[in-house]
Amino acid sequence: MISVALDRPWLRARLPHPMRVLSWAPVNPGYQITDQILWREVRNADLTPDFDAIRWFADQIAGQAPGAVGLLTSRDVGTWVEARARVQGITAHAIATVGLSNAESVGTRLPYHPADYGTINVAVAVDVGLSEIAQLEALSIAVQARTAAVMAGGMTLATGVATGTGTDCLALACNVGDGCFAGLHTAVGEAVGAATRNAVATGVSNWQAWFHAEMRHRGLA
Repeated sequence: MISVALDRPWLRARLPHPMRVLSWAPVNPGYQITDQILWREVRNADLTPDFDAIRWFADQIAGQAPGAVGLLTSRDVGTWVEARARVQGITAHAIATVGLSNAESVGTRLPYHPADYGTINVAVAVDVGLSEIAQLEALSIAVQARTAAVMAGGMTLATGVATGTGTDCLALACNVGDGCFAGLHTAVGEAVGAATRNAVATGVSNWQAWFHAEMRHRGLA
């Protein structure tokens, strides 16, 4: 359903046709009609407190694909993973990049640590028509699936078990329609939840393997 192309520093997720995308992305958030969701990889050192990253990123997106939803990450975009789920004829397809360097446990905050950036960015598309309210519900299912996958990874912080990061962003694409419900009791909710949970779980496992190898390389593990 989603066609993915790696074009460093970009990861391009092209939808099969213009769809309604709901997100809190840094660029073109809210409800947008678009056929592209773009990731832009940046270096940690680029994200200084005095740098207007949002304005810069908006200009970058405008030069690449005006109107595209833009996701920003310092995670290697080449580590992207995907998962699909099909339930009662409804297909969901999730693309994720996963970094946990700035993981948090919901309801608490760790001290600010500007040297470590990392985030979870997910785009999930479902081939069904939904109302705006049902799309919002479907996005909440994707968020729940993200959280479940991160918690299953068992990363323990000083504040508790990690549930996500401080900069996660999810985007959900669907056709414009009149489907009224997308919760856990529905086929669309099951498909969105399964695809998102499986993609994020794979990304978490991959990041943990990379992190432990990096610590060994540095002599810290």
